[in-house]
Amino acid sequence: MADVQEIANRIVENVERVIIGKRQSVQLTVLGLLSQGHMLIEDVPGVGKTVMAKSLSKSVGCHFQRIQFTPDMLPSDVTGVSVFNQKTLEFEFRPGPIHAQIVLVDEINRATPKTQSALLEAMEEKQVTVDGFTYPLGPPFMVLATQNPIEYEGTFPLPEAQLDRFMLRIRLGYATKVEEIEMLERQQHKHPIDSINQVVSVEELAQAQADIKEIYLDDLVKEYIVDLVRETREHPDVYLGSSSRGALALYRLGQARAALFGRDYVLPDDVKALAGAALGHRIIVGPAARIKDVEPEAIVQDILDKVPVPGAQIKTK
Repeated sequence: MADVQEIANRIVENVERVIIGKRQSVQLTVLGLLSQGHMLIEDVPGVGKTVMAKSLSKSVGCHFQRIQFTPDMLPSDVTGVSVFNQKTLEFEFRPGPIHAQIVLVDEINRATPKTQSALLEAMEEKQVTVDGFTYPLGPPFMVLATQNPIEYEGTFPLPEAQLDRFMLRIRLGYATKVEEIEMLERQQHKHPIDSINQVVSVEELAQAQADIKEIYLDDLVKEYIVDLVRETREHPDVYLGSSSRGALALYRLGQARAALFGRDYVLPDDVKALAGAALGHRIIVGPAARIKDVEPEAIVQDILDKVPVPGAQIKTK
């Protein structure tokens, strides 16, 4: 796993040249990329959500596209449209911005549900269907979506089916005083993102994505993952718990995190470290708990405190 660890650390260190003091969030983003998942970055404006996506794309040299979601967008503005060519007397498909390797969907909750649904097939099956024809999306296909959780005017909440397709949800948060001063100094002459270069090839990334699937998960760790997910469905403060896709996300992310730290096996600590980001957005809080301002992350933490952590297996002859 040394090669995967080296590749992951190269990407993390390169992105950190732009994103200051957010190592955990940067690592989670890289884990999502290695796990071939999609990422929802939810935070207030101006904390670096868009810059994070651009930095990640430049680090791996992928074809990058940005979609600025607005209420007047149509699904064809995302997927593409067939146009009649008067010279050839045939329809030609003109691909939309979703036809890229890393796609930044900015302010995803500003588009109508009809336009949001244009992402569902792409995120799950890595393909889009237009006018009866299916077009595959080139690997490594990843959607990084951003949304502002504070401003609700003119927004459309993401449906549960779409939230469930995001492997992770992260928040960046404000920088500390020292970090903000360093940010000012770095941007005195130009933005740091203009000076970062590609540090990993697409081929290296694809190999790393394949390698992490070989990392070992003990049966007890698999059972622990399933117990956590099932507990989200039975918790008294939860109206709707995590789907089986949440268990698959923890499974794959656990493998990626083990590789990031140079291990070829997954520990329960890997699962615990990832549970909040992988399960929080899949939980719908019940009405009574919502009145008490209970957050999904607090429910996940309560579940982590209650579900027993598996110990080591003792093999007998």
